[in-house]
Amino acid sequence: MSHSLTTCDFLIIGGGILGLSLGLQLKKTFGNSNIIIIEKEIDCGLHASGRNSGVLHAGFYYTSDSLKAKFTRLGNLALTEYCLQKNISINRCGKLVVSRNEQDLFFLSELLKRGQQNGVLLHELTDKEAKEIEPRVITYHKALFSPHTSSVDPKKIIDCLKADVQQEEIQIHYKTKYLKMKPHNIILTSKGKYQAGYVINAAGLYADKIAKDFNFSKQYSILPFKGIYLYSNEPIHALRTHIYPVPNLKNPFLGVHVTITVDGRIKIGPTAIPAFWREQYKLFNNFKLIELMDILLKQVNLLMFSTFDFKSLAIEELKKYSKSSLVHLAKLLVADVKKEQFTRFGVPGIRAQLLNTKTKSLEMDFIVEGDKHSMHILNNVSPGFTSSFPFSQYIVDQIKCLITGAASCK
Repeated sequence: MSHSLTTCDFLIIGGGILGLSLGLQLKKTFGNSNIIIIEKEIDCGLHASGRNSGVLHAGFYYTSDSLKAKFTRLGNLALTEYCLQKNISINRCGKLVVSRNEQDLFFLSELLKRGQQNGVLLHELTDKEAKEIEPRVITYHKALFSPHTSSVDPKKIIDCLKADVQQEEIQIHYKTKYLKMKPHNIILTSKGKYQAGYVINAAGLYADKIAKDFNFSKQYSILPFKGIYLYSNEPIHALRTHIYPVPNLKNPFLGVHVTITVDGRIKIGPTAIPAFWREQYKLFNNFKLIELMDILLKQVNLLMFSTFDFKSLAIEELKKYSKSSLVHLAKLLVADVKKEQFTRFGVPGIRAQLLNTKTKSLEMDFIVEGDKHSMHILNNVSPGFTSSFPFSQYIVDQIKCLITGAASCK
């Protein structure tokens, strides 16, 4: 380990899409500042940013008073524009949200209302009109169509952002793992010490642990959930649009849906299976005993005391390790789905879902905590990818406000 001290104005921990976007936004706001991004892996976006669904969400699921509502709509516009500017493939296939029964119709109208409140274009359709968009769709009486939902390849966007970051002379230090915080904003890493004027924690699955070193995240903890998609071998463009069920609005998950990839292939998922340590992509991948014990304790606690039905959620999600279970759920949404068409699982991703340990509930909105020395992005789950450009601007505005000591920082 090097004993040298690297100094910078801003140190960003984590090279996912948010870390890269924050670097660019800081450069815009603080012109000549020296910015370093430290990333523990050999490349950027190897965790949630590069493993997500690739769906650019439109922003109608969230209540109008939430950060998610605002930044998803703006982020969809910004990332769509970015893809067009940079000549990155985008599949502007839209999304149908379908109902399965009478109860779903009530929640469908709630989603329509949220869309209107959030300024998101949505079309309410009859089942016949829905079939004109996608002949294979199955819906009960009504459906919603979101024309601005689309698909991208997250890795292509990450690669473009990396090039932008390097062009702005923002340094990315790879294989540099955060270890601990010492006084005077000195950060100890696997590659030596850094001293930063300001530290921004965009560490995803480890954001809560790092925040605790800075005396934040006192009532929060990350609870990991594994998301896997099952891919179909049907020809490309066998379906025209994404097809989603009406979700349970009490949970921060959207349920199993049928997604069209950027190149027109079909996948079903994702699961939201409780993971037993933070980077449990495969059976014993990245195994950490302390994490296992800590997360098991939290899961047992939730089984007994959660404000949502964690037990039912866990049981339902564990069933989805079975192809048959996922295919069965897809058959409720789309006609002519055959089990033999679904031959392979995609690369798993882990959702860094924030748990409020006081209220025993899963946090639904983005959560950021900070002061004039550091800022911590604690909950940046879906649609975090879609929201990354305006969310990073919001965070940098907060930082500027705190550094300058403005009277009212919102």
